[in-house]
Amino acid sequence: MTKVSTFICFDYGIKRIGVAVGQTRTHTATPLGTIHVKKGIPDWGKIAQYIRDWQPDALIVGKPLNMDGTGQRLTGLSNLFSEQLIDRFEKPIYRTDERLSSYEAKLRLKKTNNLDPVAAQVILETWFAENAETCKKNDTI
Repeated sequence: MTKVSTFICFDYGIKRIGVAVGQTRTHTATPLGTIHVKKGIPDWGKIAQYIRDWQPDALIVGKPLNMDGTGQRLTGLSNLFSEQLIDRFEKPIYRTDERLSSYEAKLRLKKTNNLDPVAAQVILETWFAENAETCKKNDTI
């Protein structure tokens, strides 16, 4: 019997963080919700609730990059958020390129509001696609 691993993905933003959950059996993800950020501080209680509810094996955090692959201001803030996740929840963290995830979310929703959870879904599905062979070989990461 193969082990199915669960992942929670965060699409970090300075006002909102989109959240999605997915698993390695089907490499699919589902949008969960939005975490609000006030004065640079995420709602850690809500993040903890998602982690308690879903018991993920690892966390994925989108890595915001410019189209040419260089970092930007949000890249550093996202890195800090990732470090805080590690310190608080002691889960493995994987980073993945999130370029065009909001654009893809807009195409899926055909609207521009409530994009953050769908962008997190796109990021997680991209991560699964880029790591499919490793997931298949190990039945998990």
